[in-house]
Amino acid sequence: MFGAVWVVQAALPYLREQRSGHIIQLSSAAGVIAMPLGGAYHASKWALEGLNEALAGEVAEFGVKVTIIEPGGFATRNGDNPDPLANGYMAKPDPAYDGLRQHLGAMAGRMPAGDPAAAAQALLKLVDSANPPVRVLFGKGFHPLIERAYADRLKTWADWQDLSIEAHGNLEAR
Repeated sequence: MFGAVWVVQAALPYLREQRSGHIIQLSSAAGVIAMPLGGAYHASKWALEGLNEALAGEVAEFGVKVTIIEPGGFATRNGDNPDPLANGYMAKPDPAYDGLRQHLGAMAGRMPAGDPAAAAQALLKLVDSANPPVRVLFGKGFHPLIERAYADRLKTWADWQDLSIEAHGNLEAR
């Protein structure tokens, strides 16, 4: 998250001055939905999403575009690499979560891995677009999960709207 902030802070003065540019940020499908056992990762991606959604509105008048790419799984790493930095660090598994970890692993195994070369070509099309989106999903598999998560949120907010209005209160009545 902080690396992304620092890059934007360094590049933005030049982009504003030239009144054009396109900031591309790599988030994740995990930036719009959350799954168990990924809290820290999700938090960093959700922060990146919020930062760049706000940034898009702040820099539009300067001709600067912002796009958040939200990829699903892509075949970009070799999990057998002996270098711990190549594969990231994993916390020591807590046996209490073995069942959940196995369930999530089986789900992940059913998700199709995307081709990085195809993603690179899609990225070039995105950059050349006259009107790119603020957010775009890359890959297959996560769209139905995200669609369901948003539908669930909208339903929950609608179901609890009376309580939401009640929580607002009525200061004029005091």
